[in-house]
Amino acid sequence: MAEVDVRTSAGAAAGTVELDDAIFGIEPNVAVLHQVVTAQLAAARAGTQSTKTRAEVRGGGKKPWRQKGTGRARQGSSRSPQWTGGGVALGPKPRSYRQKTPKKMVQLALRSALSDRAREGRVAVVESWDFDEPKTRLAREALGELGWEGKVLVVVGPHEEAVIKSFRNLPDVQLLLANELNAYDVLCNDWVVFTRATLPSVTDTEDA
Repeated sequence: MAEVDVRTSAGAAAGTVELDDAIFGIEPNVAVLHQVVTAQLAAARAGTQSTKTRAEVRGGGKKPWRQKGTGRARQGSSRSPQWTGGGVALGPKPRSYRQKTPKKMVQLALRSALSDRAREGRVAVVESWDFDEPKTRLAREALGELGWEGKVLVVVGPHEEAVIKSFRNLPDVQLLLANELNAYDVLCNDWVVFTRATLPSVTDTEDA
């Protein structure tokens, strides 16, 4: 098992912790990562785009001209798709873009993403965030002491209100509850930061 140094929010050493090889030490499955991330992005689409068919466009009830004898092509309605102001043929309608992804595939994608970050040395563990009150200044100072650069994903527990309120205004920090951890957000950030309490185990990812 790989070991990661544990540090306090002030940057001091606080021992080490072992990363579970079943989560942080597998060979990333790129194909599964791609499929799961694509499905997650598809599920985030609103799917509210809509165009009007010829039946929904107002007007066009009268035949534009008589059927024969004008020398022009026959037309039944001025709201046909070939007319300016007419309906749209085969245009988009509201729909769901959600894809069905097997649970085991989602779990494998998360483990692959975490293993990729661990292999690059981009997984960090903090003893705990000792914020007595919510202050953005404390969060900014803590990040400065710990020396992380780039985008940081901070994994927090459900009852860490002071921590959440301290970090949420920092533009390069993304907050995520431990039970909401997913492959896409891991890949979107340069660093993934856990506390001892939120560091995932095999049972955590199986229950996700």
